Amino acid sequence: MVKSAPIRAVVVLSGGMDSTVCAALAVRKHGPEAVAALHVDYGQRTEDRERQAFEAICERLGIARRLIVQNQALSQIGGSALTDSALPVPEAGLEIGNKIPITYVPFRNAHFLSVAVSWAEVLGADTIYIGAVQQDSSGYPDCRPSYYEAFNEVIHQGTKEGKIRILTPLITLKKAEIVQLGLELAAPFDLTWSCYSREDTACGVCESCVLRLRAFAAAGTVDPIPYLPQAARR
Repeated sequence: MVKSAPIRAVVVLSGGMDSTVCAALAVRKHGPEAVAALHVDYGQRTEDRERQAFEAICERLGIARRLIVQNQALSQIGGSALTDSALPVPEAGLEIGNKIPITYVPFRNAHFLSVAVSWAEVLGADTIYIGAVQQDSSGYPDCRPSYYEAFNEVIHQGTKEGKIRILTPLITLKKAEIVQLGLELAAPFDLTWSCYSREDTACGVCESCVLRLRAFAAAGTVDPIPYLPQAARR
């Protein structure tokens, strides 16, 4: 009987470009057999499309150990255009990041990280990767470096051995730099999904789409996912 390799790292993998680059980094460092991928369905508008991206990305990267968790709390709480159908997803303004947008899901990353830490503790993994980005982003408060410093202290105090650490390797990078890094890692950008509002063809006008399109353009390359024609975006 062949003994499976121990899991060294858990990657929080939404299916978006940032988390996918994190997954590619984890695979390069630890090998696919030592990486486990976590995906959380939380009632977001593009839940089915994101789950599809998660599965496809794991297949491409060779990550066999996967966990999909259902979180009903965030959609029941609401307060975000991503989880409340009564709140429309706005088009991006000229300036992104000056104020926290309605697409912010209150304290979402804490929910994701709590599951990741629990799973890591059971698996014996000592590292958690999450694709939080502070620069060139929407300005979500749970994407700040100080947030992860504080969360690491919570993990240290609240787990059996206190050795699990969250890594945020992209947090200080600009979006174009993340694209460049992903290209170097052969990250499967063609399988990713970032749009906040659509599951068939990306809208191209929500903040997530606009940030992504700007990043690929600044990196001098073309985003491989499908977008609505320019004339249909407004």
